[in-house]
Amino acid sequence: GAALAWLEGGGVAVFVGGTGHPYFSTDTAAVLRAAEMGCDALLKATKVDGVYAADPQGGFGGERYERLGYDEALERRLGFMDAAALALARDVGLPILVFSFGEAGSLAKVLRGNGRYTLVGGE
Repeated sequence: GAALAWLEGGGVAVFVGGTGHPYFSTDTAAVLRAAEMGCDALLKATKVDGVYAADPQGGFGGERYERLGYDEALERRLGFMDAAALALARDVGLPILVFSFGEAGSLAKVLRGNGRYTLVGGE
């Protein structure tokens, strides 16, 4: 459709919305849509600046990962994304960049490669 033509012409498309289907999370919908469109990566904006070994919002602290493999994320059950979405991303080789939406300009920084984020996959 129009989005695919736009992307093929070098444009950038931003997809938003839920799944409209029970039992499928918005994470799964995002990975599915990114895979269908042949996207280079999935950017996941959250409340924190990456993936942590423990929940920083809950006061537990923990190591922040710079890079993380799909299988390690699944095995450790880190909770930043549901397992179905993460497994699908792994299966289609879709890297995920997890970053904070709370910091001004964070999206632009991540797109330039100099923001704070965790890269999941991308091996």
